[in-house]
Amino acid sequence: MLDLVQKQITKYPQVTGIEVGGSYAKGTWLPEKADIDVFIKFQTSVSEKDFANIGKKIGFDALKNFKPYIRYAEHPFVEAKIKDTKVNLVPCYGVEEGKWKSSADRSTFHTKFMKKSLSESMKDEVRVLKRFLMNNGIYGAEIARQGFSGYVAEVLVLNFGSFLGVLKAISEIKQGQIIGNATKEFDTPIVIMDPIDGKRNLAAAISTDNIGNFVFVSRAFLKNPSIKFFMPRKIQKTPKSVTKNTLVLTFRYRPRSPDIIWGQVKRAANSIATQIGQAGFVVLKKSALVEEDTSSAALLFLLQTTKLDESYLRVGPDFFGADFSAKFIIANKKKSIMMWVNDDGKVCSLQKRPQSDASLLVKNLLKKNIEKSGISAGLKEDISRFNLVLGDKITSKSIKEAIAKLVSTDETVFSSS
Repeated sequence: MLDLVQKQITKYPQVTGIEVGGSYAKGTWLPEKADIDVFIKFQTSVSEKDFANIGKKIGFDALKNFKPYIRYAEHPFVEAKIKDTKVNLVPCYGVEEGKWKSSADRSTFHTKFMKKSLSESMKDEVRVLKRFLMNNGIYGAEIARQGFSGYVAEVLVLNFGSFLGVLKAISEIKQGQIIGNATKEFDTPIVIMDPIDGKRNLAAAISTDNIGNFVFVSRAFLKNPSIKFFMPRKIQKTPKSVTKNTLVLTFRYRPRSPDIIWGQVKRAANSIATQIGQAGFVVLKKSALVEEDTSSAALLFLLQTTKLDESYLRVGPDFFGADFSAKFIIANKKKSIMMWVNDDGKVCSLQKRPQSDASLLVKNLLKKNIEKSGISAGLKEDISRFNLVLGDKITSKSIKEAIAKLVSTDETVFSSS
């Protein structure tokens, strides 16, 4: 692979060399899970456009025999599998430490830093931590997961010395606690500093629920250490009473990069959940599923109920506030079924709900008001050809599994309670 890349970069004087990174270079890979990152170093004078275009050209030409495809971080990069080993060809600038032009510029410095800082025993501790995170469903920095990356696992072991040291620290962590040395303030539940960049918070890319699950599963393991924490979970059988309150929206999409479609689908789930909530429904949880093999996606929404009373109550100001109560009456009188003053002196209005069925609400949103839905422009055409059913009507095995995960309690995570 290195020979193939080396052959291609000789065609471009803008490229100053290549460097191997990833878990393989740092000695922290898992069995059958090694990933090899090759960083293609560009002169700092190269424009962002040439940086991206030449990087892609080198990647596709070098890996043309291995079905290469585009992935996205801050900039596009090329990925392929060679004999079941994932290979990433990533463009970066050959900068001095701290003078970053792209986010990938730090990566070669990460490799040098970890090779120098991690002892052989600590590398094995990283492996144990990675497996622990993986089997508890919180490993991986990709948009689909928003979990703890391999580099974060290395940083945590470096800070706390061992797998057990990490779990003890995480089990007792406080809100806003900073791990490492920060040169600025951050607004995230916890802060994990990049040891080579005092302005970069690695925890910013980790979802709050994944941080919470790590805290709970760490407490559970320390309370009752067991090999079950490193074993695949059994999905519980889902009660029909819960699945029938799950809205499942499915659609097919035009093939595109996994990072792009996952980003679009997750944003769509957030936007639709907001619209459902604004209509008076309670969205308990939501999730998304992308099946790259079939170019299909699903959005799942667990609601407290999918149907509401046809009327709802609006409570206004008290009658002592003449101006405020008058404005409330004027604004709501035509929409009111009835108005009255309650025992607390508040002006009340009983009104007909615009939509009492969550399924019809979502259908109308996507058929008649998609421009106001908050769904990204790149997904509107795909999602407009949707199918919407309740969870208890689903026949797809993968979606059934996604529903089961959405509505079940992870007994391992919450066993510490």
